Amino acid sequence: MPAHMITANRLSDGVAVWFDTRGRWTEDLGKATIIEDERLAELIETARLSERGNIVVDTRTIEAECVEGEWVPAVRRERLRGTGPSVRRDLATPRKPAQWPQPPFPELPSATSSSPYAGIYRYDEYDRQFLRDRAEQFRQQINRRLAGELSEEEFKPLRLMNGLYLQLHGYMLRVALPYGVVSAAQMRQLAYVARYYDRGYGHFTTRQNIQFNWPRLEDAADILAVLAEADLHAIQTSGNCVRNVTTDHFAGAAAEEVVDPRLYAEILRQWSTDHPEFTYLPRKFKIAITGSPEDRAAVRVHDIGILASRNEAGEPGFTIYAGGGLGRTPVVGTKVRDWLPVRDLLRYVEAILRVYNALGRRDNIYKARIKILLREMKPENFIRMIEDEFAALPDDHNVLHEEIVEAVAARFNPPPFEALPEIPAEKANRGFSLWAKTNTHPHKQPGYISAVISLKPEGGIPGDISADEMDVVADLADRYSLGEIRISHEQNLVLPHVRQADLQALWTGLVEAGLASGNIGLITDMIACPGMDYCSLATARSIPVAQRIAARFADPDRQRQIGALDLNISGCINACGHHHVGNIGLLGVDKSGEEVYQITLGGAADEKASIGSIIGPSVASDKVVDAIEAITGAYLAERRDGERFIDTYRRLGPAPFKEAVYGAD
Repeated sequence: MPAHMITANRLSDGVAVWFDTRGRWTEDLGKATIIEDERLAELIETARLSERGNIVVDTRTIEAECVEGEWVPAVRRERLRGTGPSVRRDLATPRKPAQWPQPPFPELPSATSSSPYAGIYRYDEYDRQFLRDRAEQFRQQINRRLAGELSEEEFKPLRLMNGLYLQLHGYMLRVALPYGVVSAAQMRQLAYVARYYDRGYGHFTTRQNIQFNWPRLEDAADILAVLAEADLHAIQTSGNCVRNVTTDHFAGAAAEEVVDPRLYAEILRQWSTDHPEFTYLPRKFKIAITGSPEDRAAVRVHDIGILASRNEAGEPGFTIYAGGGLGRTPVVGTKVRDWLPVRDLLRYVEAILRVYNALGRRDNIYKARIKILLREMKPENFIRMIEDEFAALPDDHNVLHEEIVEAVAARFNPPPFEALPEIPAEKANRGFSLWAKTNTHPHKQPGYISAVISLKPEGGIPGDISADEMDVVADLADRYSLGEIRISHEQNLVLPHVRQADLQALWTGLVEAGLASGNIGLITDMIACPGMDYCSLATARSIPVAQRIAARFADPDRQRQIGALDLNISGCINACGHHHVGNIGLLGVDKSGEEVYQITLGGAADEKASIGSIIGPSVASDKVVDAIEAITGAYLAERRDGERFIDTYRRLGPAPFKEAVYGAD
């Protein structure tokens, strides 16, 4: 019979463990017992006694093979479980309880007081008690799980409702950052969690959330309690519910913005949180909203996408898209309403969700998203059903009256802008002027500018940030951005309200902290999911590929020569790295035990959203960077004046790029 190993994850911290020759669990893969005879059934039953004793979870056998005299799992993913992530060798060890200082516990404004943090929604005592209660409820559920009163099958939906996943090497906690807005005080609280409950860092996601990759189960409720003290939580960051509503990272600041979407994102957040009808949908549900003609929120590739604008009378309203999404079946959403008045926003979103909840498939996880329902029903039939459901709602049901909008708006303090003159960026310092050219965006208030902090340094992991860096960003936000920070879906940070006169001082502070990469919108500003270094669903390691691409294109002058280019990398078909809408997209797949990458070209997530097309056979992992170089070389040879990569691709199609990668037919 083939050789086998027995493996599981430790219940207390989720770490991968192996059944050893003494009948105990070890983290050392080299000590795993190798079973080559009929003892397998007996030993797996012995190992499962530990699961029934609440020591481990997911006990199972896996095939093993001998490689260069050492026994290792035959499956690549299991080998990674045994050796740990191939990245982040700088992982710190969480500090012991005796070393823990009290967390920052920021002084939070009341719902009616003047907040020092402009743009941050102010919770009231009811909101804060709700978060404390949720943390305490989860503490009781964890205690019951550790005591054996709940099985893993019973506990799993409870931990997922609180954002706690079990991944390859441990638990992962996903924390919601509603519409990607945090205060400096909240960022310091996140730094505290990273430093004392994790391994010194966090990872910002394409959903404008943050993930901690190494929390212990027994600490999870304490983490939620600490987060609650800063008006933060992990509610609806998992499960088949309405997830974090995302928006433009320049919302409320962009010069070209027509409507500030954060107000409506907050209204949608409050309405959908713990909604009794929409907490158990057929599948997860994602909403994005923007109020700018330049779509930086990817609204057309969401389950519901909302474009806020104004009519000829100057009244705000919305264009609604539905049925967009990525994953196995990438689709650009269908416009289902040209104009929706503000008063009907919740009613119309509810009508869409009701149709989906009633008709969406629950028998096949791969066909359960709203995009599949829309395709199978045909858009015209789907729209008719939405309109019928909308018309059937009582006239007074969920009307978004002006006083409700005003009450929510009153919880946002307007930024205390000064009357300032416009100041052109200083040209004397080349490093600063080049950074300012790529990493800033025009502000609606004269004398101000928005600055983007790249989390894509050469050799770094896209979206990762250390606890020390979080503290630095918080300090810089307090000093230069009215205490406000944004998270972009491209996995970067934004200081939205910087005085133009302070921009060079901000840049100097970023240089000192190693956070001054001037690459926003360029080839090294890649979106990349955690991949198989962390994720149990992944089939490829997207992070090392991103690092190799960044190293090949490290020369800033070369990046600027190539110009604007979105390069997105996903480690599996679920497309958390948004590869379908990258101008260049990479999808890692497992082909007979080898890691290979599909290449797509022509994707975009903006107002001209499009799904990229596969240009040819998959490329081996060690050939990916060469392929990217060939593609960019073909672009530079073919582009016309003023063209971006996506413009050249749309003009010429895939032929010259395909030839550059694979050669002439």
